[in-house]
Amino acid sequence: MRWGRAPAVLLGGGAALLLSLLWMPALLPVASRLLLLPRALLSMASGNPPPQSPPASGSAYVPGSVSAAFVTCPNEKVAKEIARAVVEKRLAACVNLIPQITSIYEWKGKIEEDSEVLMMIKTQSSLVPALTDFVRSVHPYEVAEVIALPVEQGNSPYLHWVRQVTESVSDSSTALP
Repeated sequence: MRWGRAPAVLLGGGAALLLSLLWMPALLPVASRLLLLPRALLSMASGNPPPQSPPASGSAYVPGSVSAAFVTCPNEKVAKEIARAVVEKRLAACVNLIPQITSIYEWKGKIEEDSEVLMMIKTQSSLVPALTDFVRSVHPYEVAEVIALPVEQGNSPYLHWVRQVTESVSDSSTALP
């Protein structure tokens, strides 16, 4: 027996057909009807994620609904002032201050190197524009760094807490005038 033919011989007709179909993504919709296999299994074989049903009200975390925003500050005093203000204003649930980072960047044609404090701000994604506006209004830099990344996964109770703490601001920012 040659190894090149072993799967078809050893698996029999139905299994061989299934393996053949799994190797041909264009035939997966047909295969799902013919073989009555769960759609999630077939979508995994094709590399496409399975369709997700909407989460039940208030129960599951919606990926991307919370963001981690990053802001650099010239020193700890400025970082603490901004951190306290964004938490008090409920633009953020939590801010971590990471001291003594080194930033190397080009500014006005020169390569600069500075010691800074990095703020890691957890907030609702819908609040990032308001957070950015506030930081820009109080930050001492001519061009403040404010970047945000959506949180796709994490500890669900923590992510719900972030949303809960900032909920009143989010509700008022989306309410009609």
